[in-house]
Amino acid sequence: MVSLADRRRGAKHLEAALAVSERRACRVAGIARSTKRRPSGRPEEIELVATIHRLSERFPRFGYRKIFQRLQRAGCRVGRERVRLLRRREGLRVPRRGPKRRRRGVSTTDATRALYPNHVWSYDFVADQTIDGRTLRFLTVIDEYTRQALWIECARHLTSVDVVRVLEQLVELHGKPAIVKSDNGSEFVAKKVQDWIQARQIDVRFIDPGSPWQNGHNESFNGVFRDGCLNRWLFESVREAREATEAWLQEYNVERPHGSLDGRSPVLFFEQWEERKRDAA
Repeated sequence: MVSLADRRRGAKHLEAALAVSERRACRVAGIARSTKRRPSGRPEEIELVATIHRLSERFPRFGYRKIFQRLQRAGCRVGRERVRLLRRREGLRVPRRGPKRRRRGVSTTDATRALYPNHVWSYDFVADQTIDGRTLRFLTVIDEYTRQALWIECARHLTSVDVVRVLEQLVELHGKPAIVKSDNGSEFVAKKVQDWIQARQIDVRFIDPGSPWQNGHNESFNGVFRDGCLNRWLFESVREAREATEAWLQEYNVERPHGSLDGRSPVLFFEQWEERKRDAA
């Protein structure tokens, strides 16, 4: 325990869990009893800290920037640096991940930059497992312009038939994209998928083998999905995994601030894009 907030929580935990006296708990934690009892900061700061705690507990993988953006959207007038310092004081910093691996290549093709919604869709698979060790597979589909996650399909096994079914449903909901992008996985290069794409006059882009950086938007989304959902929960069944995934998908699209969208969620960004389009018309 390093910070004052950690020491206060530690002393309270000792009192509650081990039924020791306040004097002994404070001695072990290394703080004075008066310090433990005294609320920190001004009344408005206490309320701000409580809000930061609530947001940090609800979104445990959010750093101070995304917490700051959530506070801004809620109408809270506070500086980003103050949020960082308060989170640091309260011991709410996100644990650091392991060292980043060096990228072993560079892109060998020109990336197709999405210029409007439904211009470029990208899709990929993510693997996980239930607590009994059985396989779980997730098919993720995103719109690269709005960064919206269009759908996450979850099952024990996913084939080219499932890929076609998911794409068919998404086209009915959102309209067809101009381009779909994927790696060279067997489910994506299958004749059934390619026939479906060609029948709808959709262009297809395959990344070079062993070059995931050419599908960077979807790879980035899959990392956020794993970090914010798959690594956070243990699943006992496919049904439980689907329920958790659907809840997280709603959170990602509607509530999570996106750095590349100037702190807006994908849904808010799309709504503002539609509004600008109507005004221009």
